[in-house]
Amino acid sequence: MVKAVVGEETRLQLAEDRLSRSSLPAQVGLVIGKLSSTLDRGFVFDLVPTPQNDAGQPACSVIEAAKDDKKKGPKSKSQAADTSSLIIDKDWVAEHARQVSRMLVGGMNVVGIYVWASEASFKNSALVFCQTIKGVADAASMLEADLDERLLIHICYSPRRWACRNCTLSSNVTSNSLRPCDFKMGRVLTSLQTFKCLYNFDLRLPIYCESASNSQTLSDILRHRISVYAKELRSAKALIDGNLVVDAETCTTDGLHEVELLQPFMKDTYIEACSQKDIVGVLVFTGSVCSFAHLNSKEPISQAIADIKGDIIRSLQSRLDILCDEADGDLGPSDNGNRESSNEASSEKPVSQLVLHSLRKVCNLAFPRRVFVPWLMGTYVCDYLQPSETFEVVKDHCVELMSMEPPNDTSTILEPEAEAPTAITGSFWDSVAPFSSSIEKSKENPKVVNAQKAVKSNNIKFIAAVFVLLLSIIFGYRVRPCY
Repeated sequence: MVKAVVGEETRLQLAEDRLSRSSLPAQVGLVIGKLSSTLDRGFVFDLVPTPQNDAGQPACSVIEAAKDDKKKGPKSKSQAADTSSLIIDKDWVAEHARQVSRMLVGGMNVVGIYVWASEASFKNSALVFCQTIKGVADAASMLEADLDERLLIHICYSPRRWACRNCTLSSNVTSNSLRPCDFKMGRVLTSLQTFKCLYNFDLRLPIYCESASNSQTLSDILRHRISVYAKELRSAKALIDGNLVVDAETCTTDGLHEVELLQPFMKDTYIEACSQKDIVGVLVFTGSVCSFAHLNSKEPISQAIADIKGDIIRSLQSRLDILCDEADGDLGPSDNGNRESSNEASSEKPVSQLVLHSLRKVCNLAFPRRVFVPWLMGTYVCDYLQPSETFEVVKDHCVELMSMEPPNDTSTILEPEAEAPTAITGSFWDSVAPFSSSIEKSKENPKVVNAQKAVKSNNIKFIAAVFVLLLSIIFGYRVRPCY
């Protein structure tokens, strides 16, 4: 359990100054930081305000309680303030958290929410906060963390003070889920150490026929395989700057640390599939993932490895989510399932939604590539670019989602991924037995069949001619006259 929280004083003071100048009665946003189970501490790096929703309304506003009838007389201004409470667009805050979590690297997470509000309205809105935190936790889950808690930071302007509460997550959160915890400001970002890993992978997955599995779209297979791969990646050993990692030790040197993951030998499901009759194709999932992680100097070095592994998996999942989100947007409400033929439906569907066991051609799905943008004091955030997108998209996301100044010099944006992940589907027998596959294809093409018949006919004639020649030689030798 997190017992104490330390916030980066330079960022939190800037946030307080920004809020005090805005004259807003209330505001809600995300807390970016890290919860350390080994240290029982929380670290806050920055506060990111949630932007207005699609209707142009703020995500948080103050409401007054219903007024009593006139017989009871009007309430004083102070009494009216005591009955005020906050209303929060919980779904919009959760969506903001989902998109921001994609931009965070290893060792950084959405660890809760902050609220700028008066003391009275804050006290009257405890249940709303718990429900909002639960939605944020579901939308921006922590892959490698087993902590069932998130933070609620209250910035009170009347009187001016900071307070932090720990919210215990459960299936049914209540106002009793909030508990106070120690909070102070200090230097957090300057003590972070940076780790980098360029991880290459090459996975070959069998595609089963319709009767063997119910999840046969490309996105379903990839999502399942990424979740399985996350479990396999946990057992990988690691080298940091060429040295094998020991769990208990800490990193004492500064600068950028290079990480290399050593994946253990495992069963190759691709080879095992040769003996199975329900295999109709193969999915080749390959590429490079660049990962960054930031570690507090007091944490063990093994935590950096766990953060790197979690960041790799989260990056793959985020790219797949981006493709699926775009596919859902392309389909739109007109996709009612009433089409003339299955072939036409397959051609209209996005690649990520294709049913693989029914495909009879090679299918290629290119993932977005990951780029890194300098953030705070040597740290990075990331974004994902489609082949047709430019750095202007990255700048817009930085401003809208992270509320940060966009980089003026695009040369500061890192592009370390030489090859973005790609998924390619094809015939299974094209990979393990090309000759047998070419025979199967020739049966489907009459021209190829006729050509093969002509070749066979010529071969028979040639063999017959050779056979006749041999018989002639033998017969001539046996009837040769003697002198």
